[in-house]
Amino acid sequence: MAEDLVLVGDIGGTNARFGLARAGSAKIEAIHGYEVADYPQATDAIRVYLEAVKLSAPPARAAIAVAGPIIDGAIDFTNSDWLLSEQGLREMGFGEARLLNDFAALALAAPAMTGHDLHRLGHEAQAEPGGTLVVMGPGTGFGVSALAAGRTVVTTEGGHAAFAPGDEVEDEVLRRLRAEFGRVSIERLLSGPGICSLHRALADMAGRPVETDDPAAITKAALAGDPASLDTLMRFCGILGAVAGDLALGFGATGGVYIAGGIPPRILDLLDASPFRARFEDKGRFKAYVARIPTQVIVHPHAALVGAALAASPAAP
Repeated sequence: MAEDLVLVGDIGGTNARFGLARAGSAKIEAIHGYEVADYPQATDAIRVYLEAVKLSAPPARAAIAVAGPIIDGAIDFTNSDWLLSEQGLREMGFGEARLLNDFAALALAAPAMTGHDLHRLGHEAQAEPGGTLVVMGPGTGFGVSALAAGRTVVTTEGGHAAFAPGDEVEDEVLRRLRAEFGRVSIERLLSGPGICSLHRALADMAGRPVETDDPAAITKAALAGDPASLDTLMRFCGILGAVAGDLALGFGATGGVYIAGGIPPRILDLLDASPFRARFEDKGRFKAYVARIPTQVIVHPHAALVGAALAASPAAP
């Protein structure tokens, strides 16, 4: 068993990805992906992966990024029925095991992202060296984390903060979603299911039927120019920009705001054409403050695995 070999993982509500790395290295090899719904538990998917890469025994270490809060070294996934714990990983044969929030992993990975790993949104702005950076974004849920002074990871459940409407249309969206859900969080709109909720609310307000309740189908139709779907995605991107600006203020993110999650890399053209950056900067007396902060989409396909590998370094925060 190679002492510096690490199993790295990235487990969300829909997909799980695993790979192999050397401790502290950003190079990930033997990456395989699995659908969460196909396996009873995370450990079942990990065993299948170890068999696929022909390892007779688990590596010395495991570092797995997970979507949700980690309590006492364990997670009960918010958007799936999986459970996973560091103790359970050690019982599988890993000498050391670490679970970390998936957006905490992305925060660790963000400084390692190079030009081709990132897509800039809005005008050229310069990050403050050593400044706090924020990583946030929508996928099955909505994640938020930060990296302070280049070394301290701040793990949050910011996606469950309350949604704040930015205009009269969003006031009405909030009213309708409140009638359906009660309290309305950011994640209720900025996520895959949130696209559907937003699409339904806007359709109802316009008096038009809802053709689909599938976020992938709505997104595909928007990219093809369907007016109703495009309206939904433009509104989605605008709200995303507003939330990004709020988080930039909340964290003092002079080191930049990085947009991650499964959805943004798929809609880069829509984001570029959307009011994302205008809503990001629409912060009243603090418009000049946020205007200096760069916003970039992480397009590296396995950034969370990179962060997990970096977390396995003895020097990791």
